[in-house]
Amino acid sequence: MTSIEMPVQTGEVGDENDLRGKIKDIIEANRNLKGALIRILQSAQGLYGYLPPQVMTIISEEMKVPLSEVSGIVSFYSFFSTVPKGDHVIQVCLGTSCYVKGGQRILETLKKDYGLKPGGITADNKFSLETVRCLGCCGLSPVVAVGEDIHRRVKPGNIKNILSSYK
Repeated sequence: MTSIEMPVQTGEVGDENDLRGKIKDIIEANRNLKGALIRILQSAQGLYGYLPPQVMTIISEEMKVPLSEVSGIVSFYSFFSTVPKGDHVIQVCLGTSCYVKGGQRILETLKKDYGLKPGGITADNKFSLETVRCLGCCGLSPVVAVGEDIHRRVKPGNIKNILSSYK
């Protein structure tokens, strides 16, 4: 049997049989529910932290739906990810207000100080970076979210202090 090695938030995934067994359990728990495929993808991502090609292929085979349909759903919805995410996801708003008030400078600071680019992850898997068009806090711009926490009126010089509070 071929071993599948995938770095994920919850640790290394075992061999293909183990992976397929876990995915089958998720499918059986959701198969007859409305929106089953999306529920299954959400559960698989919750288990592994992201949806690598191997997981999407197994879901496709077990659900008997084309891989293109599974991939299409994953690429359409922004909450799905095909790449590992850090323990803490940093979202920098680049909507008009945030951009004008310094959102781009915040991105430059994250690149310079942490080696982070949008879509990237730090070497220690602690942080990953995303850009968003709006976090709904335009009056508090520029805004940075770390997980569920919203940081308002962020200045590039505050980034280190903000991120140091996340273990």
